[in-house]
Amino acid sequence: MSPYAVPALYAVAIWWFSTGLIILLDHLPRRTFRWSMAGASLVLAASLWAVRASAGDASEAGAYTAFTAALLVWGWQEISYYMGFVSGPAPRACPPGTRGFERFRAAAAASLWHEIAIVAGALAILVLTRDAPNRFALWTYLILWGMNLSARLNMFLGVRNLNAEFLPDHLSYLGCYLAKKPMNLLFPVSVSLATIIVALLGRTALADDLAAFELVGFTILTTLTALATLEHWFLMLPLPSSALWNWSLPARPKPASLVITAPEPAEIGHRDAA
Repeated sequence: MSPYAVPALYAVAIWWFSTGLIILLDHLPRRTFRWSMAGASLVLAASLWAVRASAGDASEAGAYTAFTAALLVWGWQEISYYMGFVSGPAPRACPPGTRGFERFRAAAAASLWHEIAIVAGALAILVLTRDAPNRFALWTYLILWGMNLSARLNMFLGVRNLNAEFLPDHLSYLGCYLAKKPMNLLFPVSVSLATIIVALLGRTALADDLAAFELVGFTILTTLTALATLEHWFLMLPLPSSALWNWSLPARPKPASLVITAPEPAEIGHRDAA
């Protein structure tokens, strides 16, 4: 088996499963949120410890640990936001008729604390990996942050597929910050830059003089960035991307069946007589 296959498959599997798990938890009844948040916070503490421990581990296991730990730190950011624990000073819908820069200001006010928490997470990982040989946790977190920010800006400016079914009911107010358009000016820039980053990371992963842990780390980063780029295309292409995580969405109520009952013969005769 190619030395690139296992780290690439690992990145795909953990990306798919962790995304679905967060969607599943976010759609549970709100009474479960405090328990989910408590569990996520314990995982966050363990993940930060793992980031520190893996920073000095220049082995293949160290690369896998660094990536996984950074992904779990990012997962805390997502859970805390989508469960409403860390949002912004004004987590509400924009006033009717709000457009342009005022709409942007309202969107920023709805998620400002979340953005600050993301910056704090990046600074924490930066400190924990400073001057260490293994900094894949930091690169993983920065890629997740950058691609997430790009996707949110594109959805704010307008995309073809909003995938609104992924938003839990208590965040329905965010719908006013999303726009449905066939294209926006940022999208070509976003996917072009992301594709260039994928190519650069891939070229680094294919270099001949890499250590084993660097081969694993750069293969994972290449795969992760490629997946994030694919998610961008899901916003525009007419593809059923939500089918990837149908298992994590709550069951939708089936529409009531329309049953047409034939009239009894006596009833027909009655109508004819009338």
